[in-house]
Amino acid sequence: MTKRIAWFALFLALVACGSAAEEGTQTTTGAALAARIEAGSAPVILDVRTPEEFAAGHVKGAVNVPHDQLAERLAGLGLDPNAEVVVHCEKGGRAKAAEAVLHDAGFTRVVDLEGHMQGWRETGLPAEPKKP
Repeated sequence: MTKRIAWFALFLALVACGSAAEEGTQTTTGAALAARIEAGSAPVILDVRTPEEFAAGHVKGAVNVPHDQLAERLAGLGLDPNAEVVVHCEKGGRAKAAEAVLHDAGFTRVVDLEGHMQGWRETGLPAEPKKP
């Protein structure tokens, strides 16, 4: 019985990692990304939420392309497929879809933002536009 529980726990852990790990997507923390932004060495930050969500608050320097428009708009963004691209949405679901689009288009340095925008706000990291 204990062996069965251990296998089940391992299965759940692998499922929790999601397809991002399978596709070779790395992760970064909000704190690490914020430090890179502050130092002036930020990667491309792709926010795949809706324009309304983006307008309500976003990571400084982020480019907003809703996840369901990314495939059609990707070529027009002029991104280097070898450039690091940090992808996030509100909680993670839409980001996974966008990351798959990037991988399929040949992007080699796709990075998932841990906690996404929800985690960014919860840890008190700065968002644009700044509230008065």
